Parts: sequence; structure tokens; C-alpha cells
Amino acid sequence: MKHRIVVLGAGYAGAYVAGNLARRLSPADTEITVVNAEPDFVQRMRLHQLATGQDIEAPQLADVFAGTGIRLRLARVTAVDPERQVVAVADGGGGGELGYDTLFYALGSHGADHGVPGAAEHAFDIAARPSALRLRERLDSLDRQGRRGEGGSVLVVGDGLTGIETATEIAESRPGLSVALIARGELGARLSAGARSHLRQACDRLGITVLEHTSVEVVEATRVLCADGTALASEATVWTAGFAVSPIAAAGGLEVTENGQIVVDRTMRSVSHPNVYAIGDSAYAIGDNGRPLPMSCASAGYTGGQAIEAIVGRLTGRKIANTKLVYTYNHISLGRRDGIQQLVDDEGQAKPTYMGGRKPAWIKAGILKMSLWATSHPTFGMPKRKHRLAAAPDASAEKVEKARISGIYYVRNPEELTRVESETSLTRR
Repeated sequence: MKHRIVVLGAGYAGAYVAGNLARRLSPADTEITVVNAEPDFVQRMRLHQLATGQDIEAPQLADVFAGTGIRLRLARVTAVDPERQVVAVADGGGGGELGYDTLFYALGSHGADHGVPGAAEHAFDIAARPSALRLRERLDSLDRQGRRGEGGSVLVVGDGLTGIETATEIAESRPGLSVALIARGELGARLSAGARSHLRQACDRLGITVLEHTSVEVVEATRVLCADGTALASEATVWTAGFAVSPIAAAGGLEVTENGQIVVDRTMRSVSHPNVYAIGDSAYAIGDNGRPLPMSCASAGYTGGQAIEAIVGRLTGRKIANTKLVYTYNHISLGRRDGIQQLVDDEGQAKPTYMGGRKPAWIKAGILKMSLWATSHPTFGMPKRKHRLAAAPDASAEKVEKARISGIYYVRNPEELTRVESETSLTRR
């Protein structure tokens, strides 16, 4: 029997892992299935551009995985049962269950409204392609009003990296609209003094009104209400005040943090269920500096790389290499012709060194282009000889004991596992 690897999510992290496993593991021993709700690859780091009306490439996943041996299942993940080792999915045909031997959980994150009244009903977000397209339709409508002399106001709530990029992109792409950016504290508080100054200059150049030390408590259809009692008119409120993960992992019994991220060890393996790996925004991973890695594309790459080394090593009997788990800088686009590259130290604090202007904008554009190319060619450079599994999967007590040591269970059903545990005094942790 082949070892079944199921990857949940085909974003940057999931697509990267699936492609690399297909490159390195023999199809004679393994089968890889990717589950994703959407048929195309979403360039999440460019959704603020999509929302403003720019054409963003979205390769079809069927084309991306064609010829790789990777199976694509277009379905929405509804539940994970790590005890039975199955994933429940829903699709046009009603759905069903997928069994696995190793699970890669890469469902990412979505916009978090933090329970602010009216945010879910009236605000737009750019955490997913459908919501970004809804914002795009609204901005088109406001642009038409502006051409008739009726104006159009856009309010971006949140001055994290997403909020800054969204506000500057809208202001540059839609100069006829009035754009305001709400910051809970000082604008760009996590940046160095020089980078903050550059950011303010960019906002001034683009005509963005910055409202600092302001907290939104209620979102309505045409305005927001602030903690100090101020009411701000808004014909399109864009909510960028944080991200949250799916509750599926917690509901399935995996050990998670308070915000629902799966707690993993240094190799990205769940501390409660050793044949589950979590990567990207879904994982609570401690970086080399002893601090949790932030939700970011960089973290997705680093956690994905470590998980690949771990699973290939464990399945093939090779030594597991520790890859870097670092967070060294932030790249912030300020429209298409300006940007900021901010270095951070081991404490996650901004270093005095930063770079602003066209060069960091070009660098970020290049990174995004490379990320898309790598995703669109998941098995580029595929070796002619791939790694075989160290042992053929079976349910004998000897094999299960070896599997326990390596953290992989080669058992196809819970009844068989119960019998083997009884014979070997093996307990699953």
C-alpha cells in the first residue's frame, strides 16, 4: 500500500510543500493529494492590487499540478479527525472523506473582525479573492460617482502592513477617491524612525488622510463610530485589523493556541498528533530567535521547508536537517513605484536601517514574481531517481514500533491500530 499524503490548502505554503514532496518522494511508495476550495492559485500578497482593478495572474491548479503525479481535489475542508486519520470535505457532489497517513495542514488565515459590531456585515477585506473582488466592484462604483462629481470616500481600518499597502494602492490607482487610513496608535509604529518618515511622506504624496490614535468600535453602512464618539463617513470601509485561522483544527482535537493555531515542534509536527504537520499561518512555530513566527509569506516558506525536510527524512530513514526559521525584514509596497524594506532584529524590533523608494518596490515585485513562477512549476528540476520509503507500510508490531520512533504510523484503519497497540503496549501521543 502507498503512503497517503494529504495537503490541505494550495496557497503559497501548501503548493510549495506538495510540489517539493512530489519532487523528492517516489510515486511507487507515496500518493499526494492536494485539497483546495478554489480552482486557481491565489496570489494573496497581491490581493490589494486585485482590489484596485489591476490584472493579477491566477494559474489554474489543474494546470499547475498537471504531469506531477499530484492529485487535486477541489473541495472545501469541513472537518479533520486525527484519531481516525480522515478529512471531511464538501464539494458539488456532496463531499465525503479522505483518509491519510500524513497530513499537511496549510489552510492559512482569514480576516478577523474581532467581534466589532457591523464589521462582518458592512466592511470589505482583502484576505481572500472573492472579498477582494467585492471591494473592486465597490471601488468601481465609487469611481463612477466621482466622475459625476459626487465624490467617494474610502476608509481603511488598520495600519499594519496590509492596511498600509491597501490604502496606498487604492490612493494611487484611484486618484479620484478620498482615502483615509485609521491607525490605533502612531502610524507605522513598528517601523524605524526613518521608515516612518518615508511612510508619512508617501501618504502625503498620495493624498491619504491619516487618523492616528483612533479606535473603531462600530461599522455601519455609510460610516464608522470611533471610541471617542467621532463618526467618520465612509462609502467603503476596508477592514485590515488582523487575521484569524480556521476553527477546524481545534474542533478536531489538535492542540492549538488560544487563537486556533496548531502547536508544532521544531520540525512543524503537531505536538499532539505526530502524523499531522502544520505550516504557514496555521502553525504556531517558534523561530530561531525563540519567538513565535509571525503570519507572513516568509514564515510560510520557512515552515514549509522545514516540514518537507522532516517528512522526507522520517519516511526515508534519513537524517532530518534543521532549516532556518527566521524573520529578518518586512517588505512594504506603497503603490507600484514606492516601497519600504525594513530590517528587524532578533527581538522582532525594527533596526535603524531601512531602504525606501523605487528599489524596495522593485525587489518586492521580483519576489512576488519568483513566488508565482515557483508555484506554477512545482516539480521543476525533478530528479530522475526519487527517494523510496525506508520500509513498506504494513501493520505488524515491529513496523508499528519503528513507526512510533520516527513519528509516522503506517496503519490504515483504527481497528488495526487498536489491535497492534494491545500487542505491543504502544500508546499514541
